[in-house]
Amino acid sequence: MKPSLVVIGNGMAGMRTVEELLALDREMYDITVFGAEPHGNYNRILLSPVLAGEKSVDDIMLNTRAWYEENGITLHAGDPVVHIDRQRRIVRAQSGHAVRYDRLLLATGSKPFILPVPGHELPGVVAFRDIADVANMLQAARDHQRAVVIGGGLLGLEAANGLLKQGMDVTVVHSSDVLMNQQLDKPAAQMLRRALEARGLRFLMNAQTAAIAGPDRVTAVRFQDGSEIAADLVVMTAGVRPNIALAQAAGLHAERAIVVDDTLQTYDPRVYAVGECVQHRRATFGLVAPIWEQAKVCAAHLAGAGHRRYVQQASPTRLKVTGIELYSVGDFIGGEGTEDLVLRDARRGVYKRLVLDGPRLIGAVLYGDVQDGPWYFDLIGRGADVGAMRHQLLFGPKLAA
Repeated sequence: MKPSLVVIGNGMAGMRTVEELLALDREMYDITVFGAEPHGNYNRILLSPVLAGEKSVDDIMLNTRAWYEENGITLHAGDPVVHIDRQRRIVRAQSGHAVRYDRLLLATGSKPFILPVPGHELPGVVAFRDIADVANMLQAARDHQRAVVIGGGLLGLEAANGLLKQGMDVTVVHSSDVLMNQQLDKPAAQMLRRALEARGLRFLMNAQTAAIAGPDRVTAVRFQDGSEIAADLVVMTAGVRPNIALAQAAGLHAERAIVVDDTLQTYDPRVYAVGECVQHRRATFGLVAPIWEQAKVCAAHLAGAGHRRYVQQASPTRLKVTGIELYSVGDFIGGEGTEDLVLRDARRGVYKRLVLDGPRLIGAVLYGDVQDGPWYFDLIGRGADVGAMRHQLLFGPKLAA
């Protein structure tokens, strides 16, 4: 009888690990997958184009139900696991369904952070995390006019653009004076803001949300200075938190997220974890590139080919707003001892900032012209000595050669 592998979480991280495992050994495990959503596995990154009307839900499906059947995988969709018994090695789902495991893979992802202000539970207040959230936003766009997006980060701007394309009046509320302040420096953020304002988005910067008003549905967002703006829909994109409650209840060691070693193993050697629920050497993860690498390493160890180790690397950020090109990677702020190389072409709407530490490139922000982004990413990843090409670096690999 084959050993049993149970996967908790039917998202991109868990299923990528399963795909990598099947590529190494199709017959090693009986695989059972539990997912909270009533679908196969889909590309969560492409929810923004679905909201904008550029893609359908079918377009973003990665693994249909038929795929699970073809690969001999038992899928329990819409039936989240509610309890892990590590002594007996059994997981129990919301439906009461119980499965024994020899190996357990946690891929529980993260949960959107909902600001705990008065009124946050009113109808019309939604997150932007899954297909159901997108369906709620599309329904609101059909029935209502005024949307407020709280959070001017990557996800918030993608949500705002999508709602604008659905015909809503959209205001983005951000607690900082810099849009996408985790990924952009001030000049690039200002160019981005101007481009989005030209499309019709409005921005309230340095604004602290105090309450969401409404008798039986949201009608306004109120701020700490006493001002307010009307709203029929409020989208919370103020960050995410690793979803670790199930792991904690099972007694697995967690800090900000589930602590794993270089093989993606938890403190319980039968239990692995990948994706946004993971903490590796104090870092947590929200971008696809490191999660794909985690999947490869974890699958190798599950397959008994445990020669790989997970090594953290810089990952680039791109904005998924049609017609706006933006790319950032690495340490784009810099510090003592670093120097900046900057190219600004206001007429073409191009901005490049490269941060060097001695002869090494450590960070890049590109706006308007991002074609050299992967080249800069490679230089950063390799720790390449760019001293000899320093004066040509801003102009790309052809001139720097």
